[in-house]
Parts: sequence; structure tokens; C-alpha cells
Amino acid sequence: MSSSAPREVVVAGPATAFVNQVAIGPHGFTADEPADHGGGDAGPAPFELLCAALGACTSMTLSIYARTKGIPLEAVAVRLTREPVKEPGQRGNRVTRVIELTGPALTDAQRQRLLEIANKCPVHKALAEGVDVVSTLA
Repeated sequence: MSSSAPREVVVAGPATAFVNQVAIGPHGFTADEPADHGGGDAGPAPFELLCAALGACTSMTLSIYARTKGIPLEAVAVRLTREPVKEPGQRGNRVTRVIELTGPALTDAQRQRLLEIANKCPVHKALAEGVDVVSTLA
């Protein structure tokens, strides 16, 4: 949520396994598939990382909105799951997002407004609008 240039994300791994090393600026971690999908479960799976991005963006968006509006929000927890959708005419994936807002002084109106704001986080908007992915060879 800053105006700085986006950092490049580099993901690399052997073609003989699912495990990959992810580097984003000074940060690094491992991504993998669970054992029941043929991986070694050495890190989160790609769809889990997608859910993590949505959850982090949701929490950050709600926190900054509450601070700027003087809403007595003390903490945010976001639980997400993703599952394929198999109903005809539906999109291919469904993410279920459960948002827990902590703050004993929160009113019902504030809680409802925060739920509305959650749907305005940049990652939610990008997912809902669709993402144009352009691929080229190096």
C-alpha cells in the first residue's frame, strides 16, 4: 500500500520436484506442494500463498482504515480457504474469507463498514476484476 516501485518476485526450483525458493527483495522462503499432491510439504503451496496475500492485504487495509477513521479496532485475524468450484456456470475457484475483528468498543455499524472495506483491499479488487498475466521467455 505504498507508492514505491513494485519489487520483483523471483521463484526458482529444480524441474525434478515441486519445491521452489522464493525471493522478494531481502525476503526469502520456500514454496512447495503437500505430500499428497506429490511435493515434500517444505513450504506453503501456491494457492495457500494466494490466500495469504489476500489475508495480509485485508488485514492491512482494515487496520489503516480503522486508524484513519478513529475506529477502535484492536486486532484483525483473517482465515482463508480455497477450493475448486465444480458447479456449472461458476468460476473455477472459490476463496472463503472469515474476518475476525477484535475491539470491545466496536459497534455493529463499524463492524459492517469494516466488512465493506475488506472488499476494497487491492488484492481483493485485483482478484475480483481478473488479472492479465503476460508471459515471455527470458
